[in-house]
Amino acid sequence: MLEILKQSANPDICKPLLDAVIEKAQEFHTVFGRKPAFMEVCGSHTMALAKSGVKQCLINDVQLVSGPGCPVCVTDQKSIDAMIALSEGEGRIICTFGDMVRVPGSTRTLLDAKTTGKDIRVLYSPVDAIRLAQENPDKEVIFLGIGFETTIPILALLVGQAHSLQLPNFSVWMTTKLVEPILRSLLDAGEVRLDGFLLPGHVSIVLGEDSYQFLAEEYHVSGVISGFEPAELLSGIYKLIDLALKNEAKIINDHRAIVTKEGNRVAQQWMETYFEVCDEAWRGIGIIPNSGLDIKPAFDQFNAKKRYQIKQEEPKKTKCRCGEVIRGLISPNECSLFGKACRPTNPIGPCMVSAEGSCAAYYHYMRESY
Repeated sequence: MLEILKQSANPDICKPLLDAVIEKAQEFHTVFGRKPAFMEVCGSHTMALAKSGVKQCLINDVQLVSGPGCPVCVTDQKSIDAMIALSEGEGRIICTFGDMVRVPGSTRTLLDAKTTGKDIRVLYSPVDAIRLAQENPDKEVIFLGIGFETTIPILALLVGQAHSLQLPNFSVWMTTKLVEPILRSLLDAGEVRLDGFLLPGHVSIVLGEDSYQFLAEEYHVSGVISGFEPAELLSGIYKLIDLALKNEAKIINDHRAIVTKEGNRVAQQWMETYFEVCDEAWRGIGIIPNSGLDIKPAFDQFNAKKRYQIKQEEPKKTKCRCGEVIRGLISPNECSLFGKACRPTNPIGPCMVSAEGSCAAYYHYMRESY
């Protein structure tokens, strides 16, 4: 498999593919008088397109719009502030993924809280939070549960393990997001003209190819599930342009070695066992009905939102335009803070913090393109 992936970055393979995509895009321009426009939903796609140079090579021929696929970026400001406030209680160990510690709240970050003596742990494996709870029975261990369907099954596993062990000092603060509702919301809003979606490879492992059929059947919009290597990205973009030229609405699985039609049924069952659908707030968008998951009442003892009463104040307004970036309304360079007040060393918004953030991708790999 690794040898196959290496070939996907081979210039001898990628250059002809790039030429084919440009030729197909120029054909689209001849027919419709504009560039084809596609949104990459996944934050990892955003970073891969920029890092590989694919986005820069296609800048004159294909409009690639970064979407709301970075889990850190789409977490709304109130939730960020609530998680920071949660860390201020005594006798608590806050466990989180690495990107979250540097996301600015209204007054400070989790990293700032850590420097004042709060116990905040960055975990590479969420399951380590269970071990921490067992090793520290006198402390409350809280895992900050963010993410899409890629990581939600892991959160379900945590709740399941805590339930089996009857851990009294473990809970999860859920602020997760679901892919289908946000795609529906974007299409219903009609703010951005799109000819199709480059669909996420990681999330699709869990959801499966069939989960996207609503795009074609209800919205007449195509989608291609793609991997992350240059040849895979170019293949997906080529197929999207070809479908748009034919006025066909289809879902194509271009990542068949990894993604099946039905997805990972075991992971889906974990989510169904421990979680229920809830309304969820998205940065720059607001509350989208039934767009998140929360812990089922039967497992309330592990629900940090039920266990701790955190008052959520209205967040401080800034000139950060992350909300518009994740909706595809502007490119990062159109924000007045980008590359000036807002840099990776001094991020104003989450899109500059996250390893999957659009602003971080543009800052590191695309500033010279504008």
